[in-house]
Amino acid sequence: MFAGLQNPRNFAAQLMNFGLVLSTAFMMWKGLSIISDSPSPIVVVLSGSMEPAFQRGDLLLLWNRELISETSVGEIVVYNVKDKEIPIVHRVVRKFGHGDKAKFLTKGDNNVADDTELFAKGQDYLERSDIIGSVVAYVPFVGYVTILLSEYPWLKTVMLGIMGLMVVLQRE
Repeated sequence: MFAGLQNPRNFAAQLMNFGLVLSTAFMMWKGLSIISDSPSPIVVVLSGSMEPAFQRGDLLLLWNRELISETSVGEIVVYNVKDKEIPIVHRVVRKFGHGDKAKFLTKGDNNVADDTELFAKGQDYLERSDIIGSVVAYVPFVGYVTILLSEYPWLKTVMLGIMGLMVVLQRE
């Protein structure tokens, strides 16, 4: 039953396969970050503020538009707010200036007011450096796994346990 434990060489090979899968995923993430010129090329929608455009749990693919063209009004961007960990996905509703000096005002499609209340204290607008990237594609509901793992931390332990069991019990 525990074939991997009976033969240390088999167990080591299975452990290395597991490490290979994890390192491949990490390399793909980093490669996508370099290609998209975004520190976080994939994000999950965590709230309903962008409905009906995006639902909670949608997986968004980002691209740093600075490489192609300037960010424009109507574009959906993901940005970081100083001193907050979770990026925000909202639409640009106003733009002031051009190039690196441009300033932006954003708003969620499902929100009544703009994002000035979400910005850091003393911040009235977003700068180009605050924007992680623009949304270029999305996959509906795939991000719910991430939401479940963040809302129920014990699920991470269960998933890691199951993955570990699969490594140990796997036969080649």
